[in-house]
Amino acid sequence: MSKRVAPGSARRIDDLLTDFGTALPRRKSFVPDPTPERLFPKAVPPKGVRGKGHGWAASLPPLAGYQTTSEQAAVLWPLIAGDGLPPWGAEMGYDVLSGGRFYCDPMGWVLDDSIPVTNPNVFIFGKPGRGKSALVKAFMLRMIRFGYRSLVLGDVKDEYEDLARFLGVEPFRIGPGLPGRINPLDLGPLAHDWQLQNRQEQHRRATVTFNRWLFLLRGLVGSQGVTFTPTEERVINKVLRHLTGWMSGASRLAPVTIPKVWHALDVPTDQLVADCRYESRQDFFDGTRPLRDALGALCEGSLQGMFDTESTYVPDWRAPIQTLSLRSLHDTGNNVAVGIALMCLNSWGQGMREIAGSGDRRIVLRDEAWLQTRLSLEAVMALDANLRLSRTEGDIQIVTYHKPSDPLSAGDQGSQAAQIAKDLLNLSDIRILMGQDEAVATELSALLGLTDMQQQVVTGWAMQEKGRALWMVGDLRFKVKTLLTPIEQRLTFTNEAVS
Repeated sequence: MSKRVAPGSARRIDDLLTDFGTALPRRKSFVPDPTPERLFPKAVPPKGVRGKGHGWAASLPPLAGYQTTSEQAAVLWPLIAGDGLPPWGAEMGYDVLSGGRFYCDPMGWVLDDSIPVTNPNVFIFGKPGRGKSALVKAFMLRMIRFGYRSLVLGDVKDEYEDLARFLGVEPFRIGPGLPGRINPLDLGPLAHDWQLQNRQEQHRRATVTFNRWLFLLRGLVGSQGVTFTPTEERVINKVLRHLTGWMSGASRLAPVTIPKVWHALDVPTDQLVADCRYESRQDFFDGTRPLRDALGALCEGSLQGMFDTESTYVPDWRAPIQTLSLRSLHDTGNNVAVGIALMCLNSWGQGMREIAGSGDRRIVLRDEAWLQTRLSLEAVMALDANLRLSRTEGDIQIVTYHKPSDPLSAGDQGSQAAQIAKDLLNLSDIRILMGQDEAVATELSALLGLTDMQQQVVTGWAMQEKGRALWMVGDLRFKVKTLLTPIEQRLTFTNEAVS
């Protein structure tokens, strides 16, 4: 039986090792550096400390060398993209090349000299189903927080009705058999307090109003294949001034409709005949017959029941959105009538915006603009004038097309209408190209000056998923993926009929 060892009398392990002639290494006591002001008291060689466990190797391992092109190198090492646009305006999604967020603020880009944008117009091109309307709706929703309201001048397919109702606004419907009416010759806000203005201000307002009406009537007459010469222009000017009472010095302008203009031409007064410099009423009838027939065909056809009487709709400019539906007219399959209706709504909308309050920011959507530009040279010129006024009015004009060749369908190839329609592309420094088929690759390159790689983005990458687009902001290019919230996904779903 072993003997119990008294506490404290046991030998330590180093004592046992000493009996066999060895000893454990002793840790040296720490001696403080006598010169504490030195940050590194001991110098270290450039190649480190030689010794086991210090991680220093006598020779470096051999490295393999490869030669690649810049296009192949991006696969192995993603190249870092340059600085994106400033974080202003609506956050639309993310820039695929840089991974950063992408913001859209057309008016802010115009005011920033470092961004090559001189006008806030936005052209959107995309094959049906690629997400054009979803992009526009998301932009409208997200710009509300920055004080912008939206005006949809002709919702051809009722794609914006759900958005309007979500914002608490009931869409206004126009079409055959519907009670809604819009007078494209509305006096608009310029008629407010007319009698309180001096003669100089009244003359300025009258000039603006008559020019807008003349532009519309020129486009409507041209849509019927009638040439609008200076003679027709003089006659229409005289008719408008007689009907409003401007010629007689009335204290307030009388309301005018297109049927009233037609009736004034069909039953002219002696004063009108004399002002138009015709020798007799028969000479007046002979000289104005094509003009009268064109207006008569419109009043008894495309304009009947929609644009032939006083407006029954007064826009609430405090509402976040105003939308005018043309779905019932579009369902008739008469694209000419839809184009004429779009032209009337554009003129009416311009009149409603002729006096905009300070800080009244507006997004004006011109959906399916190709239906208007196919009508006539005058219709193309009307859209051209509206886009040129965007800087003056302070509105963001959004125009949607299916493909870049749509504007060129205005008139015959090489005609003045086709050339003006082609020049419309130059009225926008912001172009959004969504997915397109390979067949339009050549059109994209010729009209917009795209490189081969940019064409592949539109016809390849953008076609793989909805919401992908090549954004052309001046001479800058961005691959952007639009991201939608769950609410926006519900509001932007446009395949109800298919599903």
